[in-house]
Amino acid sequence: VPSGMDQPEHTEYRRIIEPYFSAKRMEAFEPICRGIATKLAHDLNVRREVEFMTDAALPFAVQVQCAFLGWPAALQEPLLRWTRKNHEATLAQDRKAMSEIALEFEAIIDDLLETRLQADASPETDLTTALMHEKVWGRPLSNEELASILRNWTVGEIGTISASVGILAHYLTEHPDLQKQLRTQPNLLPNAIEEILRIFGPLVSNRRITTCPVEIGGRQIAAGERITLMWISANRDERVFEDPDSFRLDRDYSKNLLWGAGIHVCPGAPLAKLEMKVFMEELLAHTLNIATIPETSPALAAYPASGFATLPLRIQ
Repeated sequence: VPSGMDQPEHTEYRRIIEPYFSAKRMEAFEPICRGIATKLAHDLNVRREVEFMTDAALPFAVQVQCAFLGWPAALQEPLLRWTRKNHEATLAQDRKAMSEIALEFEAIIDDLLETRLQADASPETDLTTALMHEKVWGRPLSNEELASILRNWTVGEIGTISASVGILAHYLTEHPDLQKQLRTQPNLLPNAIEEILRIFGPLVSNRRITTCPVEIGGRQIAAGERITLMWISANRDERVFEDPDSFRLDRDYSKNLLWGAGIHVCPGAPLAKLEMKVFMEELLAHTLNIATIPETSPALAAYPASGFATLPLRIQ
């Protein structure tokens, strides 16, 4: 909910979801997000040599997600374990394990909802409680619908944000001139983030089923066909992006498919952009240089994931 829906269901659920990512909410959340990023960046600088994904990217993603949703800090470690298990089951295409893991997440959500019901929590308590008071078609959301929405947000945020900050950090180690420029001109960060993630997207692909016969690129595709959309390929389309493999800060980012397009464009994009901008600002502000460690090599994440499984870095 609502990613796997078409209209009119999609429109009804999207109506209640979008306000949670409004400019006003992002402005209110920014200091909390920055506090988390500042502490992690400071801890990295103290340690000097780190495994960036484990020590920074994943902790940042899960901490900001829990803070945004109003979930207790005690849930951070279980969420990290759940995310790892979910990734492993998806990678192995283990349908039985994936179903069991989905039920495990629903149990986490049921417990969170029950706690709020017992406390007679109001919509002002936190985002999760506010969502419990939303209605579709004139009725409250069911626990299954709430779990689906929150699972979508949680898996999307933790997996995508951790992959993204890993990609961004690694790119800056490979391009020290850009790293230096962004340290002196942090106002360029939003465009730099868009461009780096256009070239090396944290989301590789998405799956769809055609609803009618269609011709794409001279190929006939029948209704009911399973297709895979390769986002990274689209974002390197030379018909759209001049010299697509090169890094440029002056591109038209309305054409960037990092956030999707059409009615299914990512509703959480404002939150993701805020989180990545704040994290990179604090990382650059609390360090003098970030670099790879010559005697070690990063390990790429396995498809369908993107980014890095491990990313050893030296922090100065």
